[in-house]
Amino acid sequence: MPMENTNDTHLKSIGYILWLFGFTGSHRFYFGKPISGTIYFLTLGLLGIGWLIDLFLIPSLNRQADLRFRVGRIDYSVAWILLTFLGFFGIHRMYMGKWFTGIIYLLTFGFFGFGYLYDFWTLNDQITIINSLG
Repeated sequence: MPMENTNDTHLKSIGYILWLFGFTGSHRFYFGKPISGTIYFLTLGLLGIGWLIDLFLIPSLNRQADLRFRVGRIDYSVAWILLTFLGFFGIHRMYMGKWFTGIIYLLTFGFFGFGYLYDFWTLNDQITIINSLG
C-alpha cells in the first residue's frame, strides 16, 4: 500500500501553471531550483528545449521540493503566487509576517526590484525557516 505524503509543501498544479511561463524559469524557482531558474530566465528555457523537457520533470521536481522543504503555517503556493504577481508591493512578505520589509517593498517598489529578485532566489528557504519556528 503506497504511503501518503504528509509533507506536501508544493503543488504540482501550481508547477504546471508556472511551467506555462517556463521560458522565465518560474516553475524552477517555485520548486527550489534558483540556479537553473536563472539559467532558464537568461536562455529562454534553454531555447525552449529545457522548457519542453520540464513538462515531464515536474512530478520529480515536486517530490524533491516536498522532501526538502517543511510544512507549516505559511503555505508555499500562496506565498509564491503573491510573490509572482504582487511581489513588487511586498504582499508576500506581509503574508509571511514580515510587515516591516513588506511595507519597505510597498514604498520602494520591491526595494527597487532587487528585493523582488532576491525573494525569487530565497523564498522557499525563508518559508522553511518560518515554518520550522512553529
